[in-house]
Amino acid sequence: MPQTPVIPLNPEVIETLKRITTATLTTVLLKKGLRNVWMRGTRPLRPDQPRQVGRAFTLRFVPAREDLATPASWGAPISTRAAIEAMPEGVVAVVGALGVTDAGIFGDILCARMQKRGVAALVTDGVVRDLSGVLDTGLPVWCQGTAAPASVAGLTFVNWQEPVGCGGVAVFPNDVVVVDTDGAVLIPAALVDEVVEAAVEHERLEEWIMQQVSQGSPLPGLYPPNEENRARYDAWRRGA
Repeated sequence: MPQTPVIPLNPEVIETLKRITTATLTTVLLKKGLRNVWMRGTRPLRPDQPRQVGRAFTLRFVPAREDLATPASWGAPISTRAAIEAMPEGVVAVVGALGVTDAGIFGDILCARMQKRGVAALVTDGVVRDLSGVLDTGLPVWCQGTAAPASVAGLTFVNWQEPVGCGGVAVFPNDVVVVDTDGAVLIPAALVDEVVEAAVEHERLEEWIMQQVSQGSPLPGLYPPNEENRARYDAWRRGA
């Protein structure tokens, strides 16, 4: 099956989203009717990892089948190795691993190659292996933890750049993924521009609300703002 080509993401969108929390994004998407956008189990492997943004470059595993999930499969044309060589700079590799936590999808060598290719981050509902080596690569990773066994102990890799499920979320190639200390959030490709615009305004409003809270204002009528406080915010915004 042909793999979906990656569409470059506007650098201005990337820089803007790097200033927007995933908490804000889930709220904005909720207001647009999208509730299932936070990928369960995607925790930062290192607590100090900075927020990352990029197009989703998807990889898909299915349950292990003994005639296919073998060490020999690592050298096949359809393999995680081949998928990594197809990753352009700046993408977020999103790996659907079925939530399997006893087989590491990638280790230090594969993560080092992804880092070398300029991949922004690795996101998976599975786990990685060779923890010390993976950390040494500097590749930002969001996952469910670590396990010593290789991927073929529990998974079969089948393709890249096609729709996958990751942490219970449907991820399509070229969706936008934002990851921070709260985990990974998906923005559908068709909604990126309007979500970015709404998220910037949402964060601006919350900045003003935090100022009011620090000055002792009570929450009722402030968060969310009633008509009076909305007028006060609008005046502040015009003068900011």
